[in-house]
Amino acid sequence: MPLYTYRARVPETACETCRELIEVFQKFSEAPIAMCPQCGNPIVRIMHSTPTLRDSSNKTILSDDNLKKHGFKKLVNRGGGKFDEVV
Repeated sequence: MPLYTYRARVPETACETCRELIEVFQKFSEAPIAMCPQCGNPIVRIMHSTPTLRDSSNKTILSDDNLKKHGFKKLVNRGGGKFDEVV
């Protein structure tokens, strides 16, 4: 289950709990929480960016030597709809 973060819509009227952050485990199918469980003030879900991992293994997997070793062909666009076979 994902961890969702909520914060008070209006921090000036919020309690100490929702003024900072509220973290809740919820299913994807559950509706977002609309009110603070402590004070009843409206809260909103905070959207976070998803971390992405950069892996350098793609460079070795797609290297010319590895492609040739596994029997693949690599074509490079020469322009004008023409391709050159590199491997």
